[in-house]
Amino acid sequence: MQIQDLPYPDPGVPDAASGPRFLWWLGRNQLGGQLKSLAWGLLHFLSVSALPFCVGLAVEAVVARSGTRLATAGGLMALACAGNAVGSTGLHRTAVTNWITAAARVQQLLARKAAQLGSGLTRRVAAGEVVAVSTGDVEKIGWFVEAMSRFTAAALTVVLVCVGLVVYQPALGVVVAVGLPVLALAVLPLLPRATRRADQQREKAGHATELASDTVAGLRVLRGIGGEELFLDRYRRASQEVRHAAVRSARMWSLISAIQVLLPGLLLIVVVCYGVHLAQEGRITVGELVTVYSSVMILTYPLRHFEEIAMAYSFSRPSARRAARVLSLERATDSGGSLADEPPTGDLYDPATGLLAPAGRLTAVVCGDPDAAGRLAERLGGHPGEPAAPAPPGGTAPESVLLGGVPLDDLPLATARTAVLVQDKDPVLLSGSLRELLDVPASGDVDPHAALAAAQCEDVLAALVQGSLGTVDPMGARITERGRSLSGGQRQRLALARSLVTDPEVLVLDEPTSAVDSHTEARIAQGLHELRHGRTTVVFTSSPLLLDRADRVVLVHDGQVAAVGLHRELVHKEHRYRAVVTRETDDEIAAGSVAQAALTDALEEIEETA
Repeated sequence: MQIQDLPYPDPGVPDAASGPRFLWWLGRNQLGGQLKSLAWGLLHFLSVSALPFCVGLAVEAVVARSGTRLATAGGLMALACAGNAVGSTGLHRTAVTNWITAAARVQQLLARKAAQLGSGLTRRVAAGEVVAVSTGDVEKIGWFVEAMSRFTAAALTVVLVCVGLVVYQPALGVVVAVGLPVLALAVLPLLPRATRRADQQREKAGHATELASDTVAGLRVLRGIGGEELFLDRYRRASQEVRHAAVRSARMWSLISAIQVLLPGLLLIVVVCYGVHLAQEGRITVGELVTVYSSVMILTYPLRHFEEIAMAYSFSRPSARRAARVLSLERATDSGGSLADEPPTGDLYDPATGLLAPAGRLTAVVCGDPDAAGRLAERLGGHPGEPAAPAPPGGTAPESVLLGGVPLDDLPLATARTAVLVQDKDPVLLSGSLRELLDVPASGDVDPHAALAAAQCEDVLAALVQGSLGTVDPMGARITERGRSLSGGQRQRLALARSLVTDPEVLVLDEPTSAVDSHTEARIAQGLHELRHGRTTVVFTSSPLLLDRADRVVLVHDGQVAAVGLHRELVHKEHRYRAVVTRETDDEIAAGSVAQAALTDALEEIEETA
């Protein structure tokens, strides 16, 4: 896989049992790139390691006053330099390719998992952790995958050079062959502690990222209640904890680096002292001493990659563990889809609550608990996180929602998403132009301009044009990230227009007008009723304006359907419905009931007197 071929047609099915197994799976899927990088790495490191032998040959040629041998040594040195240049270039290109393609694979896996879980993802994993995994953690994982081939090439080079030195000059070669493994293994006792400190640093950094992400997401609310300083202090404390953990981790890694510098220096001293002794005795030549000395000095370069792989693994392991935790999440009920790909039609029915939304009608659902309403809305769309109604003790989990008698859980995920679209309380607007925002998979029966008109977006279009310099066409106006330049009501209306353009078989809206003024809300209710005529629409709301336009109103209380009717009927007959819709307290309801009873008694007495 080359960078220009990204994204992957299929990133594969990851082994998310643990962080190390996920890293191993990534490495196996990058095998072709790893082998290319290994080949270039061997050429690079062997070319570098061949230079001391060329220098030794040149010294011996000068001592022997042989021009031919000196020219040969020069030619070999030039060849080694060429191999070094070519190998270094190829190694860098392939290693960076491995890094980028591995990171891209992980990001595709995370994006696919987010699409599968929908809004249930952020209920099971903190939004900040998802951000941390998809940004910094992806880079750490890619770093380890990239470093693996370099480390393997460096290790093979060290082995080959040690064997070559033993053959070339046994007396000094044995010293080097024994000393180099000691150098490579000397830091092993320190690695567990360094790894633990790196884990602590990454965990604290992830927590700080989560806190920052959640704070930014709720900044408008924090400003409203004056809580900025409180959360800023919390972030300062988390940031200081990250700094302290990073310093402790850096101390350990600096100690490992110091050992990696100290021990090769000691080995060089031993080699030089012993080599001089052998040269004085006439057992080795000056050229052989120079060759062995230069080889040991050059080998400190590939030995540095032993430290790099240890550091890369220490930092990537907690990142891989977090990524594996996200990738191991599954839908609460997922049969994989056993029915045909054709979306079913008909009534939408939830066996858990008894909620029925007849086909082709606008059904409004009233819940006293907004969180329960959100869970039920997601359940209707085939995104079960927690059941809207808990299973009784010793009982079984609620059955799947039925569309036209077909369980949504038995449909392929893409088919279920096509059949039922859920717009939650806080829909996200992606940055880009308005045309791009409305360019969504759709039936084609609803024109974007009609959807914008039904959602009462006239003032939103004017605001977008005003905020986009040099733009006259509202469809070309730019929308900032998450629509932050717009008010809450404007964002809601744009999200509603996007949902209306999609024109699904069943549209589920969760509080689509909670941030809209009453006059605009009345017009939206009218436009929604007209545009979705003949299509199944379910609206979770407590707004009398929307409820009055609904063909059918359902009250859900304690996880079960408690009443069904029209808005005006339920307001007079059902006190629980009236309490939710009119925001009456229990005392006000009781007082109203007493007053109603007194009025009834008075009317009866008047009739009897008459």
